[in-house]
Amino acid sequence: MSNLLLQTSSVIQNQKRTDLPEFKTGCVVEVHYKIKEGDKERIQVFTGVVIKRHAGNSLDATFSVLKNSTNGVKVIRTFPLHSPWIEKIVLVSPLQRARRSKLYYLRSVKEPIKALRVKPVKVKS
Repeated sequence: MSNLLLQTSSVIQNQKRTDLPEFKTGCVVEVHYKIKEGDKERIQVFTGVVIKRHAGNSLDATFSVLKNSTNGVKVIRTFPLHSPWIEKIVLVSPLQRARRSKLYYLRSVKEPIKALRVKPVKVKS
C-alpha cells in the first residue's frame, strides 16, 4: 500500500522525465551525458546498443549501453533513466524489436551492432 502511495505522489511524479524518446532493448542510441570535471561541465556522447532495461519506467529505472571502443575493447555503461545528468537521448536506429530482453551475448561478439538480430516494428499511423 505504501509503495503505491509513493509511486503516485506528486514529488516522485515531478522527478520523472517526459522528454525522453521511446526505446527498447536492441536500439542503437546516443546518450548525451553531462560530465563535471572540477568546476567545468561538458557533454560526453556515448553511442552504442541498449543491451538491458531495468524497472520499466519507474523512478529507479536504468538502462545499459554497450559501446565498441577502440581496438575491440567493449565498454558497458549503465545510466539511470530519469537522471538530471542526461542531457538528451537520440535514437540512431529506428525502433526495432529484439528477440530477447537482455542482450548479454553481444559482449562476446566482435561487432555487436552488425550481429544484432532484430525485426523492424510496424508503425501504426
